[in-house]
Amino acid sequence: MPRVRTKLVSWDEIVDWSMHLADIIKRDGYRPDLIVAVARGGYVPARLLCDFLSVENLASVQSQHWTEAAKVEEKAILKFSYRLNASGLNILVVDDIVDTGDTLKLARDHIEANWSPKTVKTAALQWISPVAKFKPDYYYLEVKEWIWFQYPWTRLEDTYQFIKRMMSEAYKEMGKSEWTNEEVVKGFNEWYGIDVGETYYRRALDVLLEKGVITYDPSRKTYKLVAT
Repeated sequence: MPRVRTKLVSWDEIVDWSMHLADIIKRDGYRPDLIVAVARGGYVPARLLCDFLSVENLASVQSQHWTEAAKVEEKAILKFSYRLNASGLNILVVDDIVDTGDTLKLARDHIEANWSPKTVKTAALQWISPVAKFKPDYYYLEVKEWIWFQYPWTRLEDTYQFIKRMMSEAYKEMGKSEWTNEEVVKGFNEWYGIDVGETYYRRALDVLLEKGVITYDPSRKTYKLVAT
């Protein structure tokens, strides 16, 4: 069994989910004048909803909870907060997924308190109902068992964070300090139950090398976690 249950999400799925979400919002009769993306995950769904709902106005706020892939911080924070005059406007605040719900709620509350909107409603592609403390006004998919959704726009970031975690845990548990490229790929598939493809593995290892997280021994053709 994978250590972290993970699902790869495709671009086609994102477009399809966003289109269906737009249909749900339309059927409810809500007509936003401004869509606000919760950065960073909400950017793509928000832009697609602008298209499917014929909304020209798009803004964003950055609300952050996850410190890295599948690792959550104690509480959500709002970064780069600012005021916007949205007097008389109906606003739709959009995120990709509602897991804890803290980021979407924090963004909504900030907008309600500081932007003077007419109305504010929330939307997400997915809602993880068993763990979320906040339910969006609109969602397309209800997820009843927690899983880490690996979106196209976080694929490289998630991959190098997952590889780093895999190497760190393997060292703590087994004393394993060196990895061939083949072992990285095989271990990744076993730990997370997905295969992101050779391009992402290579780029992820390059990022970890650039960050000084790992080193590479060309004579042995192995990667090693720094400070093990």
